[in-house]
Amino acid sequence: MMAGARHERRAPKLWEAFLPVVCLVVMLFFSVRFFGADSSYGANQIALLIAAGIASLLGLRLGFDWKSIEAGIVKGISMALAAILILLAVGALIGSWIAAGIVPTMIYYGLDLLSPKVFYLATCLICAIVSLAIGSSWTVAGTVGVSLMGVAVGMGLSPEITAGAIISGAYFGDKMSPLSDTTNLAPAVAGTDLFSHIRHMTWTTAPSLIIALAAFTVLSLGVDHGAAVENINLIQGRIADLFAPSLWLLLPVLLVLILAAVKFPAFPTIMIGALVGALFALFFQPPRLMQLAGTEGVAGAVKGAWMALFSGYESHTGLEALDKLLTRGGMSSMLNTVWLILTALTFGAVMETVGMLGRIVDAILGVVHSTASLIIATIATCIGMNVIAADQYMAIVIPGRMYRLEFARRKLAEKNLSRTLEDSGTLTSVLIPWNTCGAYMAGTLGIATLSYAPYAIFNWVNPIVAIVYALLNFKIVPIEDSEPRDEATAHEVA
Repeated sequence: MMAGARHERRAPKLWEAFLPVVCLVVMLFFSVRFFGADSSYGANQIALLIAAGIASLLGLRLGFDWKSIEAGIVKGISMALAAILILLAVGALIGSWIAAGIVPTMIYYGLDLLSPKVFYLATCLICAIVSLAIGSSWTVAGTVGVSLMGVAVGMGLSPEITAGAIISGAYFGDKMSPLSDTTNLAPAVAGTDLFSHIRHMTWTTAPSLIIALAAFTVLSLGVDHGAAVENINLIQGRIADLFAPSLWLLLPVLLVLILAAVKFPAFPTIMIGALVGALFALFFQPPRLMQLAGTEGVAGAVKGAWMALFSGYESHTGLEALDKLLTRGGMSSMLNTVWLILTALTFGAVMETVGMLGRIVDAILGVVHSTASLIIATIATCIGMNVIAADQYMAIVIPGRMYRLEFARRKLAEKNLSRTLEDSGTLTSVLIPWNTCGAYMAGTLGIATLSYAPYAIFNWVNPIVAIVYALLNFKIVPIEDSEPRDEATAHEVA
């Protein structure tokens, strides 16, 4: 059908609405099968674009012209532009904070929490602190997590419980850190701002973490892991030799927290943090910057600080686990995430523009009669997307676009939706064996997904807490009671 050939538009039938979704699920299945944990580095993006093309062809069949579909795509993508700017700023911040010794200092002091008698509890706390500092559960699991798994196996401790503790802590940081891509993505999709989103998540996240820590405390009783101290001391010693950690290096962290507390807009807050980090790197770590730039002198230090902002930091500590942890950051490191966001939003925008999302939502909302059932339906949909779409980002973006209008119609503040997306979409991805997150963790930690899942306590407790809150109507905020939104990151949605 030619784009110029028009006929009267009609609503899609249910099978037509589900056809692009089914095609996407099939393509994602083969994407994960062919590429495994690397499927989100291009293969999933192609699948999303092809599915968007299928939805577009069906849209033409329903009477839509290409210009209308294209306008819908542009509008759908525009809602994430502020989040994309923040993601790029986060990349710059990570690079400069590592180069300045800020992240190494946080890791150094975080490792002091490892107590000889509370191994699983300490494991969860260490991973939580490091993940909160860098905003990446995958990086934490692949570095600190691998080290802790080796210690656990060497001492005859349960590798399944250790893996669950690592994942629980890592995903706490991934969920709550302003440096995390999912923490930026969820409020962008829902239409709220970053720091309102994080504050609202605290109500469900804090009790979930407390429950997990209590469980790991019980599981840790009587454990002796003296061998762990030697391993941790090795990492701390290398950090001390290279970065000279001190409390002064935590001042940029304090600055960002203060700006966040006074509700300064997220993008300039993080960008200021990144630039201050670069200045701290010039003052405290010129040898590291010159090594990064491959040039001596002041010019080399300035070049290294500049490189840390756009391409990240490259670590050469001599310890493989530490080098993996500290070699990251830079704006360029966020480009693949931006690519995935753009293609996921394109698919969602086409589905919404031609009425397919609306048709699916109508079918689901036919059984939704209260605020509690709406939140529970959103949680179930996010979990379902993690199961069928096998990708954490799509489990946030697609349900977010599906339900945002219904949350608005029921006069519920946008941060209720963004919190629900993270309580379910972010956390349950790692519990699905064929999801990219589940596949990555199983391969990295060497424990099958279904074996560590019972001990990833934080990840499955948090959705339960969210459901309990919904049933009790506790901390469900109406629009009129919501705090003012950050205009730099919140967008009105049609």
